[in-house]
Amino acid sequence: MPLDAVCLTALLRELAPELEGARIDKVQQPERDLLLLSVYTRSGARRLLISAGVGSARLHFTRERYENPETPPMFCMLLRKHLTGARIVSVEQPPYERMALLKLAARDELGVETEKTLAVELMGRSSNVILVDGQGNIVDCMRRADFGEGAYRRLLPGMLYRLPPRPQKPCFFELGSSERRELWERAGDAEMDRWLMDSFYGLSPLIARETAHRAGNASALPAAMDALAESVAAGEFTPCLLTMEGKAPDVTFMRITQYGPAAKCEIRPGFSELLDECYAGRDRAERMRRAAHDTTKAVRTLRDRQARKLAQQREELKKTADREELRRRGDLITANLWRAEKGARTLLCEDYYTEGCPQVEIRLDPMKTPQQNAAAAYKEYKKAAAAERHLTELIAAGEKQLDYLESVLDELSRAESEKDVAEIRGELIGSGVLRAARGTKQQRVRPRGPFRYVSSGGFEILAGRSNAQNDELTMKTARRGDIWLHTQRVHGSHVIIRTDGAPVDEATLAEAAAIAAWHSQARGGGKVPVDYTEVRNVKKPSGALPGKVIYTNYRTLMAEGDGETAARLESK
Repeated sequence: MPLDAVCLTALLRELAPELEGARIDKVQQPERDLLLLSVYTRSGARRLLISAGVGSARLHFTRERYENPETPPMFCMLLRKHLTGARIVSVEQPPYERMALLKLAARDELGVETEKTLAVELMGRSSNVILVDGQGNIVDCMRRADFGEGAYRRLLPGMLYRLPPRPQKPCFFELGSSERRELWERAGDAEMDRWLMDSFYGLSPLIARETAHRAGNASALPAAMDALAESVAAGEFTPCLLTMEGKAPDVTFMRITQYGPAAKCEIRPGFSELLDECYAGRDRAERMRRAAHDTTKAVRTLRDRQARKLAQQREELKKTADREELRRRGDLITANLWRAEKGARTLLCEDYYTEGCPQVEIRLDPMKTPQQNAAAAYKEYKKAAAAERHLTELIAAGEKQLDYLESVLDELSRAESEKDVAEIRGELIGSGVLRAARGTKQQRVRPRGPFRYVSSGGFEILAGRSNAQNDELTMKTARRGDIWLHTQRVHGSHVIIRTDGAPVDEATLAEAAAIAAWHSQARGGGKVPVDYTEVRNVKKPSGALPGKVIYTNYRTLMAEGDGETAARLESK
């Protein structure tokens, strides 16, 4: 989903009035390919996001929150040195190129004003952010590139910065109508959209297909090309979010009709809002997937291993169900010792355990005496009885462990930051489920604190982020008269309504139940039962795993975890 040249033109026309004259106050680099510039514009403080990631290269204002690493990368520290306090003089774009040039006025160590340029190249796998000094030399770049002595473009500190080479084919928007028509007449029977992509640059595949679709046939393509060129030249740009079921959303500068009713084309107030909406959720999910990958993989492996172990133990437990037959066998051999002969393979006797005392044949070990055969049967019986007791205990403990691992996986799926993941991993190491890496010192993670909400009735509502935080919230933070909520038979957060002794209204209970459903495995799954009771009725059994409690005197109500209530009541 690249940001094409025309979309970037429309975006920069929108950003330029805001950015020109703005002062850069802060530079952050939350990720390797991501920069955040805090700028003071005419309309107030804004945050400019610059991404050079493959498949997500873009430039726009954002409201998304990002977590910074404890130690900033070297490129971030260099940008802080050169850009903090700098003023953005202009925002330029080479004609129909996927790049933006932020011209800056900054001061050096002696206070002398100098010119600098922040070149933001948004070209797929070649995306980069490059700081250039007033003489046109590269100060440094996000991705350094050295392609040998004869290379046209080397991206290394101290080298002369050159713009990316233009493609050999002509730009669609720089040709006149007659030139485009002449090229099309020489095309023969070529497919329209493929011919557009092969003959020009400046068009994305989506716009090439849309132009061909609007033309309908080969004779009408020149008119469709003229209409597109005239629309772009006139600055007729419409921020559109294109969504199709099962596919990631796309952004475009014009309405898309080629998909018919299979796609929705929604208009947004601006290109910056459009890009922020389109990428924010996807990038957040990808960041958390990367942050939680190792921990999730380790916990999932333990979960699967525990499940297999439980299956084997249950199978062994089934075998102990026939142990009474062993005791009956020993009793019958003992009662008929006078009939058994040494070295015999079978013993024929009456089964006095069965009505009518029918004759049965009991197999014997010919290498043992009758007394030894009876003793062996009793020994196997005792062994099976002991195995049943031991396996029952192991299965009960294993089921608790499996349930705990399932709850941890649920928490990891709902983690919102790297700190949340680190806190969950610390909990796993502390409880002995995972081991710390050899030779590394376990760092104490400063918890973020529970989720905080304020109900429509003015009550504070808290929800735990992890099993350890659930224990802290329920057993230490909450008072005995507060209300405790949890989804019924579903993993989720402990939710507390801070009452301060006041009666809780029905609306607050319903809102807290919706929050409990949202912070659970039932998120987005329709209505689920949520139990609630006073904290005084919640107990933690001795030796229980983190997050596990028992509760009494509870009531149940139905709630849906759709996230709307949580977003509306979230305490900023």
